[in-house]
Amino acid sequence: MAFNHFLYRKWKITLPLWCLISPLIGLVLLGFAGEQNGVLSAVMGLSLIAVVLSAVHHAEVVAHKVGEPYGTLILALAITVIEVSLIVSIMLNKADQGSTLARDTVFAAIMLILSGIIGMSLFIGGYRFKEQAFIKAGVSAALVALTAISVLTLVLPNYTTTEAGPVYSNSQLIFVAIISLVLYGGFVAVQTVRHRDYFLPKDAPPGDEDIHAAPPSGLTTTVSLVFLLIALAVVVLLSKKLSPVIETIVVNLGAPKTLVGVIIAAVILLPEGLAAIRAASQNRLQTSLNLALGSALASIGLTIPAVAIVSYTLGFKITLGIDAKSTLLLILSLFTISISFNAGKTNILQGIVLLVILATYLFITVVP
Repeated sequence: MAFNHFLYRKWKITLPLWCLISPLIGLVLLGFAGEQNGVLSAVMGLSLIAVVLSAVHHAEVVAHKVGEPYGTLILALAITVIEVSLIVSIMLNKADQGSTLARDTVFAAIMLILSGIIGMSLFIGGYRFKEQAFIKAGVSAALVALTAISVLTLVLPNYTTTEAGPVYSNSQLIFVAIISLVLYGGFVAVQTVRHRDYFLPKDAPPGDEDIHAAPPSGLTTTVSLVFLLIALAVVVLLSKKLSPVIETIVVNLGAPKTLVGVIIAAVILLPEGLAAIRAASQNRLQTSLNLALGSALASIGLTIPAVAIVSYTLGFKITLGIDAKSTLLLILSLFTISISFNAGKTNILQGIVLLVILATYLFITVVP
């Protein structure tokens, strides 16, 4: 507390001490080489979560400085870097078992965002404010891109015939990676340039989108940017050390391998999910939806190309096609979200329905 007070009084740095210490502790833990025991693995796991939270906190500081909608874009990119690092580290450890990890993690992220984060946001927002308004044009743009990119990357591989199984051939994988980037890039261009007003808080006055809090100082933003880069690097290195431990725990529990993807997605999305839910609870649904839908698009639009490059370079196949029940749940979630946002206002019932879909997805994952 005294050190925090010193930072503010001397340098005007308004950052909590934990988000500065967490990445440094992670760096220290990386120095422990050799075989990991249970205690050290547990400490590293807790440290990984703390560093992820720290990274997202610093991303939020930078995001708040630049304002909407660029802020949510920075958050989405930070989360995606963490996601890709976790997926690729496990894929490189065991290519055969890791061939389905990208699919499982991306699908889990989409389901957790659509039915979990958005569902909880609508439930809490509906409970506190009865109805919440948003800008339909922005949400519609995000959903159009998300529907197309989800089907092209996770469903279409089940119906191609060049390669046997739910996989793309090398040329198909390269093509899908390119169109994923095109779709995500098109969305970002609409969000930040051509139709930026679609994604601004509905009741914000012109030029003052961040009225809920004063923006951080330039020095605070610079420190956060530096620690964000450090935290992302620590997450990449810690995840590489912990990836075998995650796999071993799931196997020892006798759970399906798809649970690994759910665990990774849950850890990655936890801080951003809390930010989105907090925004909805403060009657800022537009910001909440920007965070959630932007993360879902970034999760596919950037993760799939990154994984495609790794698999093509190393010469092993990745399985992208989801099974029939997962396809049904994905379509149900997208359809329910589309109907929920068609009226331009949301209420508590829509949140309840989405949370029921989330519970069904989690139950079917553990008891397939």
